Amino acid sequence: MNSSKIIGMGFYVPDNVITNEDLSQKIDTSDEWIQTRSGIKERRWASEEITTFDLAHKASLNAISNAGIDPQDIDMIIVGTLSSDYFFPGVSAQLQESLNLNTIGAFDIKAACSAFIYSLSIADQFIKTGMAKNILVVGAEAQTKLIDKSTKGRDIAVLFGDGAGAAIIQKTNDKSFILSTHLHCEGKNIKNLWMEAPGTSPGSWFENNNFVPERFTPAMNGREVFKNAVKRFPEVINEALVYNKLSIKDIKLIIPHQANFRISQAVANRMNVDMNIVYSNIHKYGNTTAASIPIALTEAIEEGRIIKGDHIILAAFGAGYTWASAAIKW
Repeated sequence: MNSSKIIGMGFYVPDNVITNEDLSQKIDTSDEWIQTRSGIKERRWASEEITTFDLAHKASLNAISNAGIDPQDIDMIIVGTLSSDYFFPGVSAQLQESLNLNTIGAFDIKAACSAFIYSLSIADQFIKTGMAKNILVVGAEAQTKLIDKSTKGRDIAVLFGDGAGAAIIQKTNDKSFILSTHLHCEGKNIKNLWMEAPGTSPGSWFENNNFVPERFTPAMNGREVFKNAVKRFPEVINEALVYNKLSIKDIKLIIPHQANFRISQAVANRMNVDMNIVYSNIHKYGNTTAASIPIALTEAIEEGRIIKGDHIILAAFGAGYTWASAAIKW
């Protein structure tokens, strides 16, 4: 059976930097309050004219350049996002057209913060079965256009940012490859982290002919999300270790979804590992949902934190609830 490897990474974030001090001018909050609860110092917010597609397109071009391939070699596109430009079709169709990739398969995955690992897993399967040779996998979000940026929406407004990260996945016979991926979901918790509208369930668009703004903005039960995240992250990381007969001591770097620095600390404590092997860049970008892991992975590579032969683990937890991990030999 074929194996797949990541041969190129790239990311792109909007130029518009929003600091905690900026938020405190609009929302009843403070830099100390935000940093204490999340570890975030600043984030990027897409301006009105910048869309999720725009971010995905630039991240994709960076990944293609980093991989050193001709874009025409790409034979599939998978995009993870919950903030696509349109209700339908997906960002993947826009990317297919903008990259001039003639009628290749392209589709979106809506698994929130776990979407990049879900997409990576799907790409891995397509390559293993010989159905594709070079796949563009993207995580992209311009989700801050959806959030309530008033004091009422403070718990979400201070956490989230926009951006995109992309990877080129290629068939390989090399010793560097994706070892395994592990995907999970627990749908009974969907209302703890969700956005009800737009949708097709009763009342999820207009109710009694009245527009209800709260249905069209994300809502989160922070306490429940935190409690479940610190449980599922270690579980799914250990699942990857056991499956591949690895010890945590074999892992050079864990790259978790950048949800909250306190979650990363709690996971490190539960796994009895030092925080220096748990990568974090949340202080710069906030929670960029599907874009979080590919942005972090790209920066870790650029910083020299990962070199050939290293074992790394990607891990995510998010709405759905969904959670996932990927073990990779670099």
